[in-house]
Amino acid sequence: MISFRDLVSAFRTAGLTPARPVVVHAALSAFGDEIHGGPASLVGALLASSAGVLVPTFTYATMLTPETGPSGNAISYGEGKDANRMAEFYTPQMPADRLMGLLPETLRRSNGARRSLHPILSFAGIGLDALIESQTLCEPLTPLGGLAERGGQVVLIGVDQRVNTSIHYAEARAGRKQFVRWALTSSGVRECPGFPGCSEGFNQAAPWLAPHTRCARAGEAQIMVIELGGLVEAVCARLAEDPLALLCGRADCSRCAAVRAAVSAA
Repeated sequence: MISFRDLVSAFRTAGLTPARPVVVHAALSAFGDEIHGGPASLVGALLASSAGVLVPTFTYATMLTPETGPSGNAISYGEGKDANRMAEFYTPQMPADRLMGLLPETLRRSNGARRSLHPILSFAGIGLDALIESQTLCEPLTPLGGLAERGGQVVLIGVDQRVNTSIHYAEARAGRKQFVRWALTSSGVRECPGFPGCSEGFNQAAPWLAPHTRCARAGEAQIMVIELGGLVEAVCARLAEDPLALLCGRADCSRCAAVRAAVSAA
């Protein structure tokens, strides 16, 4: 069984420090052994090892597909009637999507946690209220920018770069095409610009991020800690050299196809 002390030791080995905040993506199943105290113990160890913890608490169940919308938006308008009937109204108490894993929902429900109000791409955090409040409907990834300004770090626990939301932030900073999506809220359907593209190609970034990455292990889980500022610089530099970098190779990926089309038209 993995103890709280084991987790803190691994985080320190990987470069976490109580002086710097973190954004975390984790798969608890990667530990192999059970964590003593469960996900709450992991939250506690992260808080003991950093200056605040941020997690994505995205809620895809709120999304709708309209009849019409902007062109080149990687969406089939008018084809989502059945899914639209299943859409849920966003509230701050809405659980994070199960695709996020157990950690985000555990942190969201923890004492002292704050959550942003974006109806699709919300973040929750402890000790980072100003970053949570900085998010807007049009700029959903601004909390990550604020984290970078504070010397923040990305923590990947048992997962790879494909879940690294900070790469999406770097893409937006580099000027990569973003998308528009729509969400159901208590005040009606809201248009949500700044929706990111596909992340299936993000493991291409691993070699570029290696100079900014330290690793450790806890149980069977690999822990990677990446300097967020270095990540943003590396991704922006790479996209300046190759505007098609990080795109996936799936022929049916509409978002990557839309990015390629935007690059060709530029």
